[in-house]
Amino acid sequence: MSLSPGSRKVEALLRALPQGLRPVANALRRSIREVAPELTEDVKWNSPVWLGPRSGKIVVNLQVYDNHVNLGFWRGAELASAHPAIEGTGKSLRHVKIRSPGDASTAPVRKAIRAAVQLDRSDPPA
Repeated sequence: MSLSPGSRKVEALLRALPQGLRPVANALRRSIREVAPELTEDVKWNSPVWLGPRSGKIVVNLQVYDNHVNLGFWRGAELASAHPAIEGTGKSLRHVKIRSPGDASTAPVRKAIRAAVQLDRSDPPA
């Protein structure tokens, strides 16, 4: 299977991550691809992003910090009450902190990704 230009950019970015965080980011990528294969990978603002097929807008992204990787939800404020793993105080953007590869594939994380994709398919917020 050939990779899209966006997927090649994501792979290059993940390869350049510090060795301690690379497995966490790769596990998150696997979870996103398994749960939401319809999303398109790309890189924006030097971060991996996954775009919705209907909207073409960012659904989820990765943000790398010193000791963890955030799985960002661009409409996370709309999801937070139904998905307690999502945290933050942003007007729209919220996140889940992922500290280990095992954390990336937990049921709450996978459910939140599914919900973000479903939200992307709905009408945009007012």
